Parts: sequence; C-alpha cells; structure tokens
Amino acid sequence: MVTVIDADGLLLGRMASIVAQRALAGEEIAIVNVEKAIVSGSRAQVLANYTTKRERGSREGGPFFPRRPDHIVKRTIRGMLPYKRERGIAAFKRIKTYVGVPMEFAGMETETLEAAHIDRLGNTRYVTIGAISTNLGAKY
Repeated sequence: MVTVIDADGLLLGRMASIVAQRALAGEEIAIVNVEKAIVSGSRAQVLANYTTKRERGSREGGPFFPRRPDHIVKRTIRGMLPYKRERGIAAFKRIKTYVGVPMEFAGMETETLEAAHIDRLGNTRYVTIGAISTNLGAKY
C-alpha cells in the first residue's frame, strides 16, 4: 500500500525529515505536487543559496545539484537518509516524487503532514520549489 502525501504548502525540510523516518520504517511513499512545497526565508537569499549550489557543482565537476522540482525534493530527502548503507538504499527506493498529480494517484486520498505545514499567518517570507526550479533554468 502506497501512502500519497500532498506537498502543497509544506516546508521542505520538515517534510523531508518526516518522509525519511517513515521510509526507514518500511513505508512506501509517493509525494505529489512537489513544485508547491516551500522553503522559508527571503526570496533573494533562498534563490542565491540554490544558485550557488547549482553553480558550484557545474564549475568544479561535482557534486551536481538538480534543477527539476521533483529531483530537488528527492535530493533533500536523500540527505536525511543513510543513503550509502543498505537500509538507506532500500528506504530511498521506497520514495517517489511527482510534479503535479499523476493519473495513478488522481482518485486516491492524499495525506497532509500537519507538522510540516507553514504558519501562514506568521511567516510570509517563503519561496516555492517551482519558483526555485524556474530560476535555475528548469523546464518542468
């Protein structure tokens, strides 16, 4: 049984840590609408941070940093897993990320992670993963 998580309005880091823990516990997880996940902070600083990550990898021959929103989210989750060990490799294979909602999950009930929701009233400074990808030059 696959658990479908809707990333709309979820903080990227909080969502990634929760998903990583659940994947290590053996759960199959599909994350939809990853382009609507958010990173908190001022727009200029967040975009500068991701641009620096992207340029450093291409300039020095690696480590490479993805442009597409689904790959950015998956890379963030990978950083919270022991991905070089057997159990981390197995957990990483149980996680799938999607831009939008694919047809196979269209009718299914989605789960929202309350612990990862942004406080809409207090924090108005955030950037979506879709905006970061667009700034990095991705065409998703």
